[in-house]
Amino acid sequence: MMAKRFKASFSKFYYGGQAVMEGVMMRGRTSVAMAVRRPDGSIYLYEEPLQPRLYRNPLFRLPFLRGLLLLWETLVLGTRMMALSTNIALGLEESARNGEAAGEQKPARAGGVTLAGTLVISLGFAIALFFLLPVFLAGLVPLPPGSSWLNLLLEGLIRLVLLIGYLLLIGRLAEIQRVFGYHGAEHKAINAMEQGEPLDVLHVRTASRVHTRCGTGFLLLVVVVSIVVFALLGFPSLWLRLLSRVLLVPVIASVAYELLRLGAACYHLAPVRFLLTPSLALQGLTTREPDDSMIECAIVALERVMQRDAAEERGQTADLPPLVASL
Repeated sequence: MMAKRFKASFSKFYYGGQAVMEGVMMRGRTSVAMAVRRPDGSIYLYEEPLQPRLYRNPLFRLPFLRGLLLLWETLVLGTRMMALSTNIALGLEESARNGEAAGEQKPARAGGVTLAGTLVISLGFAIALFFLLPVFLAGLVPLPPGSSWLNLLLEGLIRLVLLIGYLLLIGRLAEIQRVFGYHGAEHKAINAMEQGEPLDVLHVRTASRVHTRCGTGFLLLVVVVSIVVFALLGFPSLWLRLLSRVLLVPVIASVAYELLRLGAACYHLAPVRFLLTPSLALQGLTTREPDDSMIECAIVALERVMQRDAAEERGQTADLPPLVASL
């Protein structure tokens, strides 16, 4: 009975999302929807289909390979939606024209060279700060001969301190604090939906703002997994260590994602809840208690992808085309 319950929980589809600038993005089975608060207080709802070659490819449903899809989603889709939401939140979306109905406007999109440049800079900064810098800093600490394992532990500890310090630092910015509020709203909406509660402000407001599948917990798992993976390599020369820190990022991310899913599937077990305590506690740095306007955005985005999935199951996709609309 428990094995059947575990298999069902581990293989089920999970809705997820992320906070964007003045809004929330939600991902369903076949589409992604983003609800952004405009300067005039209205909600700008944007939806686009997910790439079937990636999200419906059986290959990317396999353990460990699906972690690579998450990595792609975070880097490419998340970055592009953040750029879109910034344009919308600042009122920079293009005016309706060329026969488009009023209230159905297309936001200025970041793509091509701009998106590629943003991804290269962001990814390069993250790898340099969290993977390469700890190697150099750990090497500055004098250790007795034959204690390479201690150097690896020190490297992992430095990586963790850098992560927490970075989150604390950016959390002091007013704009990021609002993003963290929308992050809390995203968690509340997902928690309310998974608990079978109605998706309205009254019920979503009372839901927890921490979640077992949060990306913050994923980052913590990356730190822990990196210590184990790098320990298996031993203690090669400096340049080989630096190269391994870059090349093994996808491997570490894939393993961390599987552990994240495993923890979510087994959260009903007391030992698992204990092990996930640091992950949930760390979310206190990346979430804030949202106001009702933030919760409304999360509900709008989540309801939209759920409507899309329901229409797909009924074979009525023609009745629900991707949209851009003001609410």
